[in-house]
Amino acid sequence: MHTQAAADRQTLRISLDTKAKVKIGAFSRQGVARGQQPVAAADHDMHPDAVLAPAGILEVDSGQLSVVFGTSRDTSDFVADCLDLWWTHRQAAHPNVQRLLINLDNGPEIGSSRTQFMKRLVEFSDRQQLTLELAYYPPYHSKYNRIERCWGVLENHWNGALLNTVETALEWAQTMTWRGVAPLVHLLDHVYDTGVRLTKRWFRPIAQRLLRSPTLPKWSLTIQPQSR
Repeated sequence: MHTQAAADRQTLRISLDTKAKVKIGAFSRQGVARGQQPVAAADHDMHPDAVLAPAGILEVDSGQLSVVFGTSRDTSDFVADCLDLWWTHRQAAHPNVQRLLINLDNGPEIGSSRTQFMKRLVEFSDRQQLTLELAYYPPYHSKYNRIERCWGVLENHWNGALLNTVETALEWAQTMTWRGVAPLVHLLDHVYDTGVRLTKRWFRPIAQRLLRSPTLPKWSLTIQPQSR
């Protein structure tokens, strides 16, 4: 899939994943920073002022990273909204793209069996008239998903900082670089409900839109847009 995508100018390969939640407050992150005076920080984080749920989308070939910080929960709808937000800001940079190859790690909120996530992707495909090809990494192989390396860079970048406000966290994220490119950082302030799923009856037409691989149906599937 990666080889085919690299040879097709109409295909854009992206790597998508979420990161562990970030607690906002005067907490030690066990990092090291230079300064004339040591920074006072709490060694317990029982009562954070806020909690951010980061999601990242990496455009693999160009190295352009987009990071969306949610103020609510890491859900299927949150990830789908992140994809929408990313394409709204990046569509103009890819005027010839008609197909997205999306690398994912089959997490609980974005797995191919997650009915709400599949529903949102079908809607996204139809709305944007994009073909979506989902290529999942199997269990214990998420380290091969490129976005994971970006999270490691972000952790090293801000571990010595005191992330005591949401604005501070966003500013630190904006100053990291991946392959020499600064990320595009967004805040998504929306409340998401957990446990949203479709009944078998309502999911049936969605399932019919999922063109699953005959040999790897759980890990490889394609969504073709319907004509408007």
